[in-house]
Amino acid sequence: MPRYADGFVIVVPKKNLKAYEAMSKKAGKIWKEYGALEYCECVGDDLKVKFGTPFPKLTKPKTNEVVVFSWILYKSRAHRDKVNAKVMKDPRLAPDMDKMPFDMKRMSYGGFTVFVDL
Repeated sequence: MPRYADGFVIVVPKKNLKAYEAMSKKAGKIWKEYGALEYCECVGDDLKVKFGTPFPKLTKPKTNEVVVFSWILYKSRAHRDKVNAKVMKDPRLAPDMDKMPFDMKRMSYGGFTVFVDL
């Protein structure tokens, strides 16, 4: 069964980056506790690429925002569904859901079947 990843791209106001990092560390521990294989958050620092479509063109960050690329890795899509069901019921995340340090309407998210895994 192929592994599975949830992928995210968001923009975070620079002033909220520390709060986002703290929230992510807490969330990552919870995801891993319930079985996620990896939980990774990356902040863009080399986004002025000369080929393809740069992330800033897709996300349209304001001058006071940074692009964050994230993923969570699972054993399979079924495993992802089980892990996420447990995570969404976990009361430790409830306080964060009301005060997200970014605009959730601008978040891009999707589930991906891993088809090359070296």
